[in-house]
Amino acid sequence: MANALTRYLDSIKARDPAPRSRWEVLLYPGVLAVGLHRVAHWLFVGELYFLARLVNHLSRFLTAIDIHPGARIGRNLFIDHGFVVIGETAEIGDNVTIYQGATLGGTNPANGEAGKRHPTVEDGVIISLGVAILGPITIGAGARLGANAVVTKDVAPGAVMVGIPARPMPVDARAKQKAFMPYGTPCSEVMDPLAQRLEAMRAEIDALERKFDALKATAPDDGPGGRQDLFG
Repeated sequence: MANALTRYLDSIKARDPAPRSRWEVLLYPGVLAVGLHRVAHWLFVGELYFLARLVNHLSRFLTAIDIHPGARIGRNLFIDHGFVVIGETAEIGDNVTIYQGATLGGTNPANGEAGKRHPTVEDGVIISLGVAILGPITIGAGARLGANAVVTKDVAPGAVMVGIPARPMPVDARAKQKAFMPYGTPCSEVMDPLAQRLEAMRAEIDALERKFDALKATAPDDGPGGRQDLFG
């Protein structure tokens, strides 16, 4: 058990440059929240629902992190800071990183798998600050969700998602991310797809304006079909 705790603390140190020792990591609210959730989940599985909720409320009071006792969490979850909400039927894989203000929320169970209202987050996903993942969708392994993205559809493994609603950027996070990149930061050289389309439209308009100016310059000055006739 001591070795497992050491590995967990070291995994957090590898993703956060702030702590200078494992002792500092032990004081993190995310570490306390995950530890108390393990207790609450054990009680929940044993159908001791009131006690599970009691531990959950204590954890939320101490850490400002609300993890439902029914949520299933893998190894080495790192919740950086607080104000995170994880719903009852959420499932989180190994080595997932969640930043402040993120929500793994639910939707009407009639819209998805019976009894499953919350997301499934696979291994190695980075969920940046303010992200909302809504409904029984799957976030593929290694994906990165940019700040304040609202995700309502399945995300492919390795995808980089930005915007409201979230849309993929044309880059594979697994190919670009040689080391851990905090906050799910997209690769700086890759533009937002919408910005790319707007830039293409601007370039096309510029080309049309140049053709128009060239046509205007070569038109005769007067007479039928002349510059005055064509361009007023």
